[in-house]
Amino acid sequence: MKQLKRNAALFFAGLMLSAAPIAVSNAADKPTLAFVVNGASDFWKAAEAGVKKAQGEMPDYQMELKYPEQASVAVQQRLMEDLVSAGVKGIMVSAVDPKTQTDGLNKIGSQTALFTTDSDAPQTNRVAYIGSSNIDAGMQAAEIAKKAMPDGGKCIGFVGLLGADNAKERIQGMKDGLKGTKIELTDVRGDDIDQTRAKKNVEDALVASPDVTCMVGFYSYNTPRIYEALRDAGKLGQITVVGFDDDPITLGGVKEGTVAATVVQQPFEWAYQGMKLMAAYLKGDKSGVPGNGLIIIPTVIIGKDDVDKYAASLKAMSGK
Repeated sequence: MKQLKRNAALFFAGLMLSAAPIAVSNAADKPTLAFVVNGASDFWKAAEAGVKKAQGEMPDYQMELKYPEQASVAVQQRLMEDLVSAGVKGIMVSAVDPKTQTDGLNKIGSQTALFTTDSDAPQTNRVAYIGSSNIDAGMQAAEIAKKAMPDGGKCIGFVGLLGADNAKERIQGMKDGLKGTKIELTDVRGDDIDQTRAKKNVEDALVASPDVTCMVGFYSYNTPRIYEALRDAGKLGQITVVGFDDDPITLGGVKEGTVAATVVQQPFEWAYQGMKLMAAYLKGDKSGVPGNGLIIIPTVIIGKDDVDKYAASLKAMSGK
């Protein structure tokens, strides 16, 4: 726990230091770097702020964050190919399904500098991954569950993309962290980043598994949909909720005690550091790329006592 508190302190300090004013360049003739996400979600707003901050510090580049029209491999691939055709010099991508995208990602990586974030694709020719250790994040979720349910229980998880590495690793990390306990993660249901389906999955689970005592939202929007479904069913506060990320509904639930705690990532830093890393790499400076190609930005558990401080840090980061 002492180490977690130290990590949290460093995390908050980093957010505050990242809150400098930003200025966006509008020059059209500058080399372009793109941050491509896996689907529409408020989770990526922090990454947008990170891209803007990097843009303000590197006016010689044009930096963009791009959303695919839908969370599918084909749509995301087409978006990246369009960016390459338009002359983009570097792409950082949260791949929808790295296992089935190997050929497509390699094609992009052969034409431009390719980096990954959020969900890695280590079997491709990507230069480096910058993001969370999803295994560690899953193990932190297990710590939340163990603290909240000392007598054990049955958990069901909910996630956007079951095939994505970030989902698989979080699930595996939580299962590993629960070994030797009386808590079991019995099922995980995917929704393909469909918010309506995400809530329906929770509603269906309540009917199919009346003995469930814990629900885990593995993607940023899953915990809010769990919260809403439990509220509508009159079960809010009766079932332990383990969250991921910092949606306002999730943080509100943590503060009121209906969400046990949440594991937060740092998409702002992924984007901010990632854009700077790509720019340096394109200039021939490869010193920022470690030998193993992994740059891990720590995840932190936010509990009831941490919410106000964390929210203030987010506000400062966004310049509000």
